[in-house]
Amino acid sequence: MSARELIVLGTASQVPTRHRNHNGYLLRWDGEGLLFDPGEGTQRQMLRAGVAAHDIDRICVTHFHGDHSLGLPGVIQRINLDRVPHRVTAHYPASGQRFFERLRYATAYRETVALTEEPVAGDGAVLARTAAYTLEAARLSHPVESYGYRLIEPDGRRMLPERLAALGVRGPDIGRLQRERVVEIAGRRVALEDVSEVRRGQRFAFIMDTRLCDGADALAQGCDLLAIESTFLDEDEALAVEYGHLTAGQAARLAAGAGVRHLVLTHFSQRYGDPSEFERQARDAGFEGELTVAQDLMTVALPKRR
Repeated sequence: MSARELIVLGTASQVPTRHRNHNGYLLRWDGEGLLFDPGEGTQRQMLRAGVAAHDIDRICVTHFHGDHSLGLPGVIQRINLDRVPHRVTAHYPASGQRFFERLRYATAYRETVALTEEPVAGDGAVLARTAAYTLEAARLSHPVESYGYRLIEPDGRRMLPERLAALGVRGPDIGRLQRERVVEIAGRRVALEDVSEVRRGQRFAFIMDTRLCDGADALAQGCDLLAIESTFLDEDEALAVEYGHLTAGQAARLAAGAGVRHLVLTHFSQRYGDPSEFERQARDAGFEGELTVAQDLMTVALPKRR
């Protein structure tokens, strides 16, 4: 299996700072790359992080506020400049089609790549099914239409050595059983289910600008890795509610209730300089799993399988 990791390209919210670029996140998943919310400066951050245009297979935009989408012109033009040989698909709120078109064609350039547009509408949907994952979207709660995204790996099977030994399945017969699901060993019929158990597929969710809502809760359920906005600290909860955002404590309680294993907090307001306070408030809110307060250009690996 190829690497599964989240490369953080930027962690600022509305206004970038000296140390925080606008949003941008590249998820590597079994040889595919999904670029989430490319804000202003994303193309340069990609260069600094060692991410090439060829690494991008999908672009997922949560909504059309500038800190989540102003990097689209540069990224799309770079995809065309580098003549990326594979199809690139863009997902974004259908209500923002006019914004996507303006950003896609912000300046003149030569189109060499067929960028497929697959907007999201309604309460959300299953956007894609591949051998490696199912990509879903769910509507969030923000002043403009916003969606979060989730990848779910199909469940697999974990072989049980004691059952294999008990039924005399060894060597090449193990691989044959995994491929064919039923084999005959010494005159006995052995099914894959006899010597294995379900291995739950890994899950990743990306939840940006939103208040607490059913969509955010549904996306976070059972995630191995959750990247979620925590624009405000808890003392500014009134601002979070007014402007459609989460506090560090709210994000942490949502993650704890959803059984998230590794929580990544990001999308910080420029009013805060000390990121350690986000971690403290998340812990005080009861999140006991692995916790990362994101920094620009860091890489966060998905947790190992249970």
